[in-house]
Amino acid sequence: MAGHSHWAGIKHKKGKADKLRSKVFSKLSKEITVAAKLGDKDPAMNPRLRSAVQAARSANMPKEKIERAIDKSSVNNELNFENLRYEGFGPNKIAVIVEALTDNKNRTASNIRTIFQKAGGSLGTQGSASHNFNQLGIIKIDKKEISDARIFELATEAGADDCKSEDDFHEIQCSVDEIYNVKKELEKQITNFVSAEIEWVPLNSIKISKEKNEDLVNFFESLEEDDDVQNIYTNAKFVN
Repeated sequence: MAGHSHWAGIKHKKGKADKLRSKVFSKLSKEITVAAKLGDKDPAMNPRLRSAVQAARSANMPKEKIERAIDKSSVNNELNFENLRYEGFGPNKIAVIVEALTDNKNRTASNIRTIFQKAGGSLGTQGSASHNFNQLGIIKIDKKEISDARIFELATEAGADDCKSEDDFHEIQCSVDEIYNVKKELEKQITNFVSAEIEWVPLNSIKISKEKNEDLVNFFESLEEDDDVQNIYTNAKFVN
């Protein structure tokens, strides 16, 4: 749940502390449980689970909570979550992609539609907003782990397309199909990852003036507070 195209990234840059830590843990737990249910219970044998566990560790989620989430996949055989994507336009006509993990798509669709409408935006059909983005594999590593020069060298050797060093983390970009291969190579030298996710990266950004920030922040926070929402991507760029 982090990234420059990601609402979490904007929130971080704006210095907005997460008001509901337990909600973050709840969403991470859900992803861990679903990943474990769909594949091997051993993170070493299940790339999706491994990424989910690493994201949980980066969020300082306690080890016992992570283990409980994995165990839950065996206990609850009726667990039936779907990955869904919603696209639309929010305030100031910004493009938004919302990824959800839900056991009731009617409830989720209704909730998300209401949030968009209350903000003066609207949900669209699949493809209505995503043509403003590229879908890429994004791997993030804390800057304390490795130097700029060394990570660039490793990323190139691993077959990545691009490597950027931001304020707090290194970001490695690759094609969606290659993310786990690239990460596997990097794991030979690096132990701790911030995240490894398929993200929607905007082709062009819409600059949002300081005066319009509050409406947009309220809109994103309303989406984030929905239990089914896992990730939010936007082409909005806040201008200080």
